[in-house]
Amino acid sequence: MSTDPGQGTVAARGAFRLHRWSDRAVVGAAIAAFAAGFGQFGVVAALGDVARGFGQADNGGTLVAQAGLSGTDLGIGLAIMRLASLGALPVIGLADRFGRRTLLLATVGIGLALTVVAAASPTYWWFVAIFACGRPLLAATNGLAQVTAAEQTASADRAKAVALVAAGYGTGAGAIAIVHSLAASTLGFRGVFVLAVVPLALLPLLRRWIEEPDRFTVAAAGPEHPVPVLDAVARPFRRRLAVIVILGFAVSVITGPANSFVFLFAQNFLHQPGIVTAGMVAGAGVAGLGGLLAGRWLADRAGRRLTGALAMAAVAVLAIWTYTGSSLALVAGYILGVFAASVFAPAAGSLVNELFPTTVRASAAGWSLAAGVLGAVTGLVAFGAVAGSGHRFATAGLVTFVPAALLMVLFWLLPETRGREPEDLWPGT
Repeated sequence: MSTDPGQGTVAARGAFRLHRWSDRAVVGAAIAAFAAGFGQFGVVAALGDVARGFGQADNGGTLVAQAGLSGTDLGIGLAIMRLASLGALPVIGLADRFGRRTLLLATVGIGLALTVVAAASPTYWWFVAIFACGRPLLAATNGLAQVTAAEQTASADRAKAVALVAAGYGTGAGAIAIVHSLAASTLGFRGVFVLAVVPLALLPLLRRWIEEPDRFTVAAAGPEHPVPVLDAVARPFRRRLAVIVILGFAVSVITGPANSFVFLFAQNFLHQPGIVTAGMVAGAGVAGLGGLLAGRWLADRAGRRLTGALAMAAVAVLAIWTYTGSSLALVAGYILGVFAASVFAPAAGSLVNELFPTTVRASAAGWSLAAGVLGAVTGLVAFGAVAGSGHRFATAGLVTFVPAALLMVLFWLLPETRGREPEDLWPGT
């Protein structure tokens, strides 16, 4: 990794100083994404223990007996925490006015602090409320990290930089899942959430490494200052943004329930040993890294649209397989599903950040994030309602995931951005 910001920079249109994907300005954004993944994914990894801790589990045959809380309570709680991420839209939009670095440092610090506070919750609904307060900040952190990495790099490095940020988020999520799987009996779910102080301690390092992208600095010095969030839906951007919003919604209808219920399904229904779950997460980590490398390569060669569409369909198929009811399907489906989602990330992340000019890029990312939140909530409610009726997880997957996957055809309503700079797509800016 280059530690000298002057090394590896190139001039873009005589105005921008850009970095390689491995420079510390980009790595700092990836570390922020790691912290966001660590803070956000704890509730998914520890969902089974959270349900038992706040509810009453026994050996009965119903969902509430095995999980501790009803499927309705679990679904509503997860939906509230997901829905709270809508607050990330105005937060991330402020980065178009006040800068990427300032907002990124604030969101990661406050978001992790609230995650620690959630560990002291006296009841399930207090836990949901406190965690929901931190959720939009951590969601904004991940979105801003991608925007920052994309703006710091040229086309040849952008998919790599986006993949690095996605790897950071995935590593953080995987780390907390492994810690929970191996140490849940010792730490309890409260101890798992207290561990958010570990990435919080990285904040001084992030202050030194994260830089304000030159693209934003040049845009901020211009005469026009668009209204955060609202100007991203202005007439020149409206059609592209609508397609991005629909695709973001559809993808999250699949990934929301596919990721949120997997550990509950493993622990409370298949009664999978913790060591197996830890191995599954570790295997998914390796698969995720391979997927990011493959996704970066495909995005730069086959194009953003084709890579994104095929990966989206693969995610849906593998998510359905994961919940068919056997341990083999769970482990293999989850690992391969992470691989497919990781292939999707560099292509989709690059596409979103390349389609819009700097003045509204963060706001456009915020709209995409908000659409993903609504999609995840829709998927959680639909999947939970079907799964709660006789444990039909496989049926829930078919009903929820197949219609969303069909929307992958919308990728072809967008221009291909492979090998192009955002300034090429918006020459007037």
